[in-house]
Amino acid sequence: QGARVIQLNPSSSSRYRQSGEGAQIENRQRSMEELSVQGSSSGNLKQLLILCAKALSENNISDFDNLIEKARGAVSISGEPMQRLGAYLVEGLVAKKEKSGSNIYRALRCREPEGKDLLSYMHILYEICPYLKFGYMAANGAIAEACRNEDRIHIIDFQIAQGTQWMTLLQALAAKPSGAPHVRITGIDDPVNKYARGDGLDAVGRRLADISEKFNIPLEFHPVPVFAPDVTLEMLDVRPGDALAVNFPLQLHHTPDESVDVNNPRDGLLRMIKSLNPKVVTLVEQESNTNTAAFLRRFNETLNYYLAMFESIDVTMARDHKERINVEQHCLARDIVNIVACEGKE
Repeated sequence: QGARVIQLNPSSSSRYRQSGEGAQIENRQRSMEELSVQGSSSGNLKQLLILCAKALSENNISDFDNLIEKARGAVSISGEPMQRLGAYLVEGLVAKKEKSGSNIYRALRCREPEGKDLLSYMHILYEICPYLKFGYMAANGAIAEACRNEDRIHIIDFQIAQGTQWMTLLQALAAKPSGAPHVRITGIDDPVNKYARGDGLDAVGRRLADISEKFNIPLEFHPVPVFAPDVTLEMLDVRPGDALAVNFPLQLHHTPDESVDVNNPRDGLLRMIKSLNPKVVTLVEQESNTNTAAFLRRFNETLNYYLAMFESIDVTMARDHKERINVEQHCLARDIVNIVACEGKE
């Protein structure tokens, strides 16, 4: 079913809509007292983090400092889902308060593991998190259906990552009664990303070559280590006679629109793709606005979206499993901190 959206409790949200500064302060103090009495259950921790974000959005630094200390004592990277997510939300909130979000985000990127380890963590996330796998399977199904009668297929993937998504599609195309089509995959990836650094995209090419040999399907791979908004038509090498499929897997929410950049790179990218007249365009995206929303709404949507993801992981992997902590830290935490702490193009 895609990402599950957990709605905030309307009764707690309504507190923030009361008018008058005195009423707001009184209600916030009452909320803090209730949280102290009730302890730090998952629900209370969630409300505590929302209060932290609320105080920060109102520039009420005294309340924020008190609340964030309570939150620090309630979170844990090896605890239950809300505690694990809370650890990264706390880091993002503190970074936003200190106006160091960009520096913190860059530091997190610098602490990335080697490319092969990060690819391994991404593969684990793909296996244990149903949202990603379902999205990729749905995209593959749409491409297979649209190109079922084609002899030459060109797939432009705007976030190739490991290239694992294409294994099942290539296997299905290879089994066609009329014979396997010729497939060309253009793999685009962030040039700063570990996937695209060193031999990252070369490794993807080797993986796809192995799949090609295993399933006996003719395959070309064209790596493009460029930020998505900077891609040009010349880089894509679109050829006459190829059925064109364009794949945007969790990519467009990273591409700025007019609310972030007056040049509207997202619109420019989509217009360029439209001009190519593709046979099919597949889009996999999260069910939340974590890119352009105002801070408090963005925080709430981030909390709800990632809580659903952390809860799904909790069902499939033990809490004390070292690989689970690595997956959450290296594949999810950077985006969480970035969304909470940074603004605009950052």
